[in-house]
Amino acid sequence: MRPGEPPTREAAENLFENLFFSEDRYDLSAVGRMKFNRSLGREEVEGSGILSQEDIIEVMKKLIDIRNGKGEVDDIDHLGNRRIRSVGEMAENQFRVGLVRVERAVKERLSLGDLDALMPQDMINAKPISAAVKEFFGSSQLSQFMDQNNPLSEITHKRRISALGPGGLTRERAGFEVRDVHPTHYGRVCPIETPEGPNIGLINSLSVYAQTNEYGFLETPYRVVENNAVTDEIHYLSAIEEGNFIIAQANSVLDDDGHFVEELVTCRHKGESSLFSRDQVQYMDVSTQQVVSVGASLIPFLEHDDANRALMGANMQRQAVPTLRGDKPLVGTGMERAVAVDSGVTAVAKRGGTVQYVDASRIVIKVNEDETYAGEAGIDIYSLTKYTRSNQNTCINQTPCVSLGEPVERGDVLADGPSTDLGELALGQNMRVAFMPWNGYNYEDSILVSERVVQEDRFTTIHIQELACVSRDTKLGPEEITADIPNVGEAALSKLDESGIVYIGAEVKGGDILVGKVNTER
Repeated sequence: MRPGEPPTREAAENLFENLFFSEDRYDLSAVGRMKFNRSLGREEVEGSGILSQEDIIEVMKKLIDIRNGKGEVDDIDHLGNRRIRSVGEMAENQFRVGLVRVERAVKERLSLGDLDALMPQDMINAKPISAAVKEFFGSSQLSQFMDQNNPLSEITHKRRISALGPGGLTRERAGFEVRDVHPTHYGRVCPIETPEGPNIGLINSLSVYAQTNEYGFLETPYRVVENNAVTDEIHYLSAIEEGNFIIAQANSVLDDDGHFVEELVTCRHKGESSLFSRDQVQYMDVSTQQVVSVGASLIPFLEHDDANRALMGANMQRQAVPTLRGDKPLVGTGMERAVAVDSGVTAVAKRGGTVQYVDASRIVIKVNEDETYAGEAGIDIYSLTKYTRSNQNTCINQTPCVSLGEPVERGDVLADGPSTDLGELALGQNMRVAFMPWNGYNYEDSILVSERVVQEDRFTTIHIQELACVSRDTKLGPEEITADIPNVGEAALSKLDESGIVYIGAEVKGGDILVGKVNTER
């Protein structure tokens, strides 16, 4: 109510109506209505986007019941009460902000009168919409430059979940409970991969098989158990649904028919782990890997590691710079190929066929007859990326790994990218390591490398740097790019061509002149 407004019953009713029953004021949205109905114990999940009088009465009843010790208080950190807001949803919200500004501007123009002379294009200005969208993608806290250090860092960055940003928490206000691992994280959010420091527990990574449902809640897959036998049928369950079921671990012993061998099986139920009779089991984990993220799933024998060291290992893999020649690991976990292919750095065959032509920058495949469409040539051409710069100044280069005349199937890797070897992720090199003292040179975390490691370029990396030099018009006159620079010796200018720019193929060291630029006075 406005100051000075008489406190009449009519004014109070209007205020209440506008606050709670006006569609212009708010919208519960589909997910809001679903959670609201679930909280009140209703069966239906759909309904009006605004509150009804019955809704408010039921809310009051529930609050009174909780005050009297009936019912349970919601756990704010339960993943059934935390949802993922995708990029599309946040972009939609920004677009809505822009539309509201446009609406306000149109109403102002209409209120000024003289409607006969106005055309629709005079009233509607799209600038507020484009400004809102540009602001979101350009300066939002969650709009980040992609980490392109290696294929793993790229795929991990795309699978990251943040509790910070607009509509989220702040580092200072987030306590221990929010950052902690919750039982509902199982199979949805990785308990290992999170940054060390002030963001610990606020920035997480999706688990390997996790996905979001229509409402934005995280789901994880389980195998259905029917009549004491584990089937191949898969059900995705959200954290809300999972609490009602008894779920066996992926490493439970099964016989050839999929029946549990042991009488008592270790299961999870309502966030607790205990032994249950095999007849009670309703679901079973799909894999022992489903708990962890992509980064952590690449660590062999992860179950033997201390949690803190596993966290460091998962984070440090993302910092590996692509070496000159990839070397796939001798000991892997089976996820290496999936990461290499799904990150998009390799060239993958769209259709099966025979390699008709191959060179460093192009692969041509004659497609199998049964995979061609009517009226097309049946030729697939793959152009490879050559020596381009990544966001982190590392080198992106694709090299063919197929030969002329070789038959290929759909999904086969045709060319390796950075940090991949024959279609498998290869972040480092396979080295022979000795754990022994060497005159104190390997004290604590120091290491010694042999001369052969350096000679064979085992850890040599290529970095591409892009430098720009701008010629401006200044008060003293225009700047000119030239090789003729006064008071500079010939030796310093030896790497420049006639136009004053360093020639292609010149070997330069720190401090060398790359572009000659002088101020020409008027």
